[in-house]
Order: sequence, then C-alpha cells, then structure tokens
Amino acid sequence: MRFRTDPELIFNTPKSHDFGYECDFGYERSRLFSFKWPPIMAKSISTFLMFAGAAEEAMSLYIDVFPDSRITSIQKYGPGEHGAEGTIKRADLTINGLNVICIDSPVKHAFGFTPAISLFVECATDSELTEAFDRLSVGGQILMPIGNYGFSTKFVWLNDRFGVSWQLNLQ
Repeated sequence: MRFRTDPELIFNTPKSHDFGYECDFGYERSRLFSFKWPPIMAKSISTFLMFAGAAEEAMSLYIDVFPDSRITSIQKYGPGEHGAEGTIKRADLTINGLNVICIDSPVKHAFGFTPAISLFVECATDSELTEAFDRLSVGGQILMPIGNYGFSTKFVWLNDRFGVSWQLNLQ
C-alpha cells in the first residue's frame, strides 16, 4: 500500500512542488523533502542597538573594552531635525568584527533592551574575560555571576549600564 500527499493541496506556494511526503507501509520507507524558499538578497545583516540619548557614550565604552573595534561612520542630529541636536542619528561601528548600528531614538518607546537578545563574547584568556566584565558591569546588572556552570569553566552574563546584555565566556 502506498500513500502520497499532494503538495498543492497542502502548500499553495510557487515552490510547493519541492515539498512532499511519501510512505510505503509495506517496508516502512519514508521520505520528507523540505520546502525551498527563494534566496533572500540581503545586502548585509547587522546588530541594531537603539538608545535613548546614550548611544555615543555606549559606543565609546564598547570601543574601549574591545580593542579591535572602531566607528566606521557617524551622523548626528542637527538643529531643527527630528532628534535632539548632537545625538546619534546613525552610527556604524564594528565591535571585534561584529557590524553594529547604533541610534538615539527621537521617539520615546515603552520598551528597552532585553537579555533575550545578548552579545556573546568568546574570551581567549581569563584576564580578557575579567577585564571585559570589570568594565562592562560598572553601573549595570549581573544576571549570572562569574562561575563554572558546566557548559563553561568561566562564564558571566550581565547587562551594562545602558541595558545591553553581554555573555562573556572563556573558551
């Protein structure tokens, strides 16, 4: 006995013929083909950090903590523009190879940063982790203190004073 689904009945998409399921009950053979979406043509994907007036201070901290970091472009609000004059309209930076976009939002939001999204840093040495922790934790909140949690010999999770969440891990 052989049963086969009709993909057009299940998935009404341009590439639905790429999805199918076949089962041969006589000797328990089954095949599952995954749906193939067309490729996304994104120019780039970056981390986006939205601050409420402290973007420049936060970027300075991150560049100081991680030596292989730099601001690649920066635009500030001018007089009469939508945001407070001198605050960050958009800044692009790299933090140890990670592309990050920062802004100071001119709109007040009912939300901020959350630890559900964090920047995970693999530290090569104990002293790197300790130094990054010492500098990022000032005025912030420690979510998991430095310790051995089984998955790592030394790990810490914190929110910096701006609310950005960091996980520091010793490789």
